[in-house]
Amino acid sequence: MDSLSYKTISANYATARKEWVVVDAENQVLGRLSSKVAKLIRGKYKTNFTPHVDCGDNVIVVNADKIKLTGNKWADREHVRHTGYPGGQRIESPEVIFKKHPERLIQHAVRGMLPKNRLGSAILGNLHVYVGPEHPHEAQQPKKVELNSIK
Repeated sequence: MDSLSYKTISANYATARKEWVVVDAENQVLGRLSSKVAKLIRGKYKTNFTPHVDCGDNVIVVNADKIKLTGNKWADREHVRHTGYPGGQRIESPEVIFKKHPERLIQHAVRGMLPKNRLGSAILGNLHVYVGPEHPHEAQQPKKVELNSIK
C-alpha cells in the first residue's frame, strides 16, 4: 500500500474558519463561564482544532456586570497585581475590582485558562467583554451561543 488512507488535516491561518459569537454572562458563575469561553476562544470545540494555531472564534461577552461568584469568594479571594515599581505589589478582592471594572474579572479568569505563551497572548485579543447588553460588533453578525448547551 503506497498511499495513506487517512490524512491528518492541520489548520493554519488561511484555513481557520473563525466566527463571531455572543455569550450572555447574566446569572452565570464566573469560573464555569470562563472555562467555556476559553475553550471557544482556543477552538477546542472545532473538528479542525490545531494546538499551535489560532483557530478559535471571536467571543463577545455581554452583561459582565451580572456574573456570580459562589460561596464567600467576593471577599476571600485575592487578585495580585504589580505596578512595576519597587514595593508595588497590590492585592484586591473581586468585590473591589467588580465595583470599578466588572469586565476585568472575566478577562483575568479567561487569561488564566489560556496557554502561557505568545499564542495565548494573541488569542486573548479575540475576547471582547462589555458591561451592558450592548456591543459595537453588530457588523460582524455574531451568532448567540447558549453556554448551557456547550459541554
